[in-house]
Amino acid sequence: MYELGAACPGVEVEPGTNLLVAGPPMTGKRNLALEVLAHGSRRGDGSIIVTTKDDGDDVRTSLRELLGREEGGPLGIVDCVSKQQGTNPSSSSEVKYASSPVDMTGIGIQLSEFLQSFYRDQGIKRNRILLHSLSTLLMYSNLQTVFRFLHVFTGRVQSADALGVFVIDSTTHDKQTMSTLKQLFDGQIEIREDDDGGSELRVTGVGTESEWRPMA
Repeated sequence: MYELGAACPGVEVEPGTNLLVAGPPMTGKRNLALEVLAHGSRRGDGSIIVTTKDDGDDVRTSLRELLGREEGGPLGIVDCVSKQQGTNPSSSSEVKYASSPVDMTGIGIQLSEFLQSFYRDQGIKRNRILLHSLSTLLMYSNLQTVFRFLHVFTGRVQSADALGVFVIDSTTHDKQTMSTLKQLFDGQIEIREDDDGGSELRVTGVGTESEWRPMA
């Protein structure tokens, strides 16, 4: 089982589970998703992040800040931003590059390579995989293309007995788009703004469904 940690206390999900983190912009979705990865990393799980919004170094820094002085498990980042912006980054053991958010073949290859290297080099069988954000993919590709890509991607998570976490700005897309994408996921972490300007969440579709509660 995968615990979600302080982000969603008491929630555990089966290996191979894919979760959609959905809510309006600026409600803490990215930080919550990173905390789910950090919780596993503290216990030695592998962390793989596909980033289509922030460059790989920023994402790595954010995760390291959550971990603090703890070493954590192995980390792999697929940066889909830097090359598209015209920078000429060099790959490292932790950060590799896809040409753009529409390079879905490249993203899949890098994901598989990280999973294989974690197992081959360190014997890691438990991995948490984050894709941030689906909204960026939908800016560059149509819904049908993104759906096909995510069907393969979530299947890869399932076959690897990993935990998949996928972030989307729910208010950016129409109800039909959200309804179509939700079919691919086992459950959701829904986030909304509360009356005091903060955020609250609930977990649906997996484990014991929770009531709305303030985000930690």
